[in-house]
Amino acid sequence: MKEGAELAVPTHEKVEAIEALRAKLIGMETAVLTEYRGLTVQQLADLRKQLKTVSAEYKVVKNRLARLALRGSALDCLGPYLKGPTGIVLGRQDPVAVAKALMTFVRTNPTLQIKLAYMQGQLVPPPELRALADLPSREALLGRVVGGFQAPIASLVLTLEGMLRGLVSVLDQEVREQREAGGS
Repeated sequence: MKEGAELAVPTHEKVEAIEALRAKLIGMETAVLTEYRGLTVQQLADLRKQLKTVSAEYKVVKNRLARLALRGSALDCLGPYLKGPTGIVLGRQDPVAVAKALMTFVRTNPTLQIKLAYMQGQLVPPPELRALADLPSREALLGRVVGGFQAPIASLVLTLEGMLRGLVSVLDQEVREQREAGGS
């Protein structure tokens, strides 16, 4: 392919496709490049359904048009990885939720290959994406943090409670001794 051949976009439909993809890319938190070769139409529909639950979508793209759409954006770094049959997962919200949904699908459909991910300004290779997907949910992590804060406080409360019980016991003993001494 000639150096300038990639810049030539002869048809109006292709220009519209590039602009539509460029518009979808604005504000993306997550983009994951995949190779979908070997997946059935039903499997792709299942993938789209799973991704929709985490506010993400799956789009099969033409590599040349996708490179043109990515040019000049934060996702331009994905251009060199647009080779072979490519699908792109686009997510605007929680990147961990997107990774979890995608890896859940890959576990049951290993034909889908992860090429590379872009998450919050960083390129993420497939092994790191898998590790991210294996993290506990945000709620579980927040629960652990809260539990971590509660443990010392609960320990302090129990210690103070024990000290107060001891003080009350000592004072009760003193009052009894004084009554017995005063009554004799």
